[in-house]
Amino acid sequence: MSMTGIDAAARGDLIDRGYSRRQIGQVAALLGAAATITSFRPAFAQSQAARAVAGAVQIGANECWTGPFPVAAEAAAKVVAQGNRYDPGDLRGQFLKTVAQVEGIGEDRILPWPGSGDPLVRSVIAFCSPEKGLVTPDPTFESAWRAAAWLKAPLAKVAMQPGKGADVKAMLAANPNAGLYYIVSPNNPTGTVTPLADIEWLANNKPADSVLLVDEAYLHFSEAPSAMGLAKSRKDVIVMRTFSKLFGMAGIRLGLTFADPALHMQMMRYDGRQVTGTLPVTALACGTAAYTAFDAIKARRAEMIAVREDTLAHLKKRGIAYQTGSEGNMFMLDWGKPAKEMQGKMLAQMVQIGRSWEIWPTVSRVTVGSAEDMEKFKIALDKVLMA
Repeated sequence: MSMTGIDAAARGDLIDRGYSRRQIGQVAALLGAAATITSFRPAFAQSQAARAVAGAVQIGANECWTGPFPVAAEAAAKVVAQGNRYDPGDLRGQFLKTVAQVEGIGEDRILPWPGSGDPLVRSVIAFCSPEKGLVTPDPTFESAWRAAAWLKAPLAKVAMQPGKGADVKAMLAANPNAGLYYIVSPNNPTGTVTPLADIEWLANNKPADSVLLVDEAYLHFSEAPSAMGLAKSRKDVIVMRTFSKLFGMAGIRLGLTFADPALHMQMMRYDGRQVTGTLPVTALACGTAAYTAFDAIKARRAEMIAVREDTLAHLKKRGIAYQTGSEGNMFMLDWGKPAKEMQGKMLAQMVQIGRSWEIWPTVSRVTVGSAEDMEKFKIALDKVLMA
């Protein structure tokens, strides 16, 4: 997309926020590619899936160990025959109505997306600038970091203590005048939850003209309370969800943001609101059916927790260090030596685990897979450590 793809009002907004003409062109280019996130290095979960090693146990990309709920898969399959229509039977409307009823929020505050990577990047673009920075915990999901770096927006990373959620007071102190504060809860890669009271504190104490983005991609794996109430009542908070995790729809691409309509307008204004208007009918049908599968959600969460705790018990029995406090489908394993080296050794055993973050170079993220996956992980781990 060229600079001309940004309307006059949006160009004026960017100029007021300190962007040069060249940077405005970069914003247009980035947003034009944001739906597929190809304008800069893709999110690890996506690139990892693309590089999956045939025959290896896949527990490195935080994907669900199984696909959509049967009722959701059936709904998607049925609508394939109507794929010649942009929106047969108002599937988008049905989806919005279902989500609104479940979450108790107005449809005007709900926006569906092809996954959550796109709205994350857009949030950085919409609310950060060369003068208004981004603040996040460290480690956390890095797409926001890359977008901020690409835009040359100031980035403050606040160290997260092992086993705990984000330090919101330190985040505010790191940049008291930031444009966007970003919290993932449960966090990726640690799985730790930031207490809702802390999130509310940050919302109440941050600058009035900044935005708080709460990414709840892994919330359904946890029983922690949602920050949805803030998105219902405030004009400066966005809550983001994805169907890529517990719902087993990573390749189907469906996500949600909940926010005041004015915030959504700011996120969409630079590209003519092209991305959210028409979504794949299969994704909409699948997501609508999945959202009310409450018993299946509960059962899948319980299954993951049981497998995660069994795996951690094995690590404890073997005296292997790991970080506590995860409420997501992942945990952090501390090798006490370079994690990249140990990742390679595990792959030699045909078990593909996740990587490390720069702040913790000896720690690998491990996704919780099926019971069978994690049995293979335990066997491989014992072999690697005994070698």
